[in-house]
Amino acid sequence: MFPALQRAGDFIFMDNAAGAQIPQSVLDAVTNHLVSHNVQRGGRYGRSVTVDQSVADARTSVALLINAYSPAEICFGMNATSFIRLVSLGIGQMLSERDEIVVTDMDHDANIATWLALESAGAKFKWWRMREDGNLHVDDLKPLVSDRTRLVACTVTAHSIGSIVDVASVADIAHSVGAEVFLDCVHYGPHGLIDVQAWDCDYLVCSGYKNFSPHMGFLWGRFDTLKRLPTFREDFIPDEPPYKVEAGTFIYENVSGMDAAVQYLELIGRNLAPSNNRSRRDNIVAGMGAIRDYELLLAREMMGVLKGCGATIYGVADEARINERVPTFCYNIGKLSPQRIVEEMAEMQIGIRDGHMYAPRLMKRLNLSMDSGAIRASLVHYNTVEEIQKFGEALRAIIAKLS
Repeated sequence: MFPALQRAGDFIFMDNAAGAQIPQSVLDAVTNHLVSHNVQRGGRYGRSVTVDQSVADARTSVALLINAYSPAEICFGMNATSFIRLVSLGIGQMLSERDEIVVTDMDHDANIATWLALESAGAKFKWWRMREDGNLHVDDLKPLVSDRTRLVACTVTAHSIGSIVDVASVADIAHSVGAEVFLDCVHYGPHGLIDVQAWDCDYLVCSGYKNFSPHMGFLWGRFDTLKRLPTFREDFIPDEPPYKVEAGTFIYENVSGMDAAVQYLELIGRNLAPSNNRSRRDNIVAGMGAIRDYELLLAREMMGVLKGCGATIYGVADEARINERVPTFCYNIGKLSPQRIVEEMAEMQIGIRDGHMYAPRLMKRLNLSMDSGAIRASLVHYNTVEEIQKFGEALRAIIAKLS
């Protein structure tokens, strides 16, 4: 199913927050594009028409994945960061009397610094702070918003510590004062069901390569919201989504891969309870629900292993609150060097990560040095309990060696 896993031998992939492996069907879709119709879209000949259709098919699939109102709201590009910047530049031109933006100290810096860069355009900022229990609380957001709030920018799930935010409540609070909500859904994507309608957000970004596709990203926004957003476009490009957002040529073969990645997630749901009556979205819901349930099992197992090794777990560390996290664990072992531990793990064929996790404000909040940071082990549904047990054995051996 996953060629990289089959070829890896004894190597264990536990750095999935930095990018997940791809199923065979995704690889096949990319190869098929490159071999069969690796040409520019917009032409009148067959291969070019096929590219147009493959992009349209991918928009439909991604729209189903996130429960968009229309495929026209799906915009393809390089990555989430570039889309955050695109939206921020547009919003910077529309601040007027609504000049306040709420940012958090738990997010990836791409969803913080990008907004802070609007200070020169007159933006002012309110900080929604993570509590000591390792999560953002909506009660702390309420006093930060007012009729001057333009936007609340926050993550759905912290890429560093795995905490899940109640984003539907964020939207309720923001919309009550006429503000918009921008969600970074990059890290939540592979772990749970995305539903922009239920969340009632206004913008959302994902990176497909975290969602079992090749490297690419996509932006969703309400159609009318994207239509109002100032963007750069060449004069011959239609001034409406998605075209006004997609400046230049993107990587068509990777968009085909994203289409296949959605179909892979559908297949998981369809295999659980085969039925000819269920819609594609129904199968996605079933598949992502099964993934979520299984990953809660992985999260409990990993939390137990880390606690048994005396680790300091950053974020949600109470098993009674396991539903507030995904199986991404950021931790340290006493005063042992995160770098040394990760290097030793690499020698034992386990891939994890150390450092600041692109979250300097969170590191400061956790009283961690940017130079050393912490260790992160991040799991997805192709990981196993057996792998976690091997991870625990390796970690115990490394602690004994370095202590």
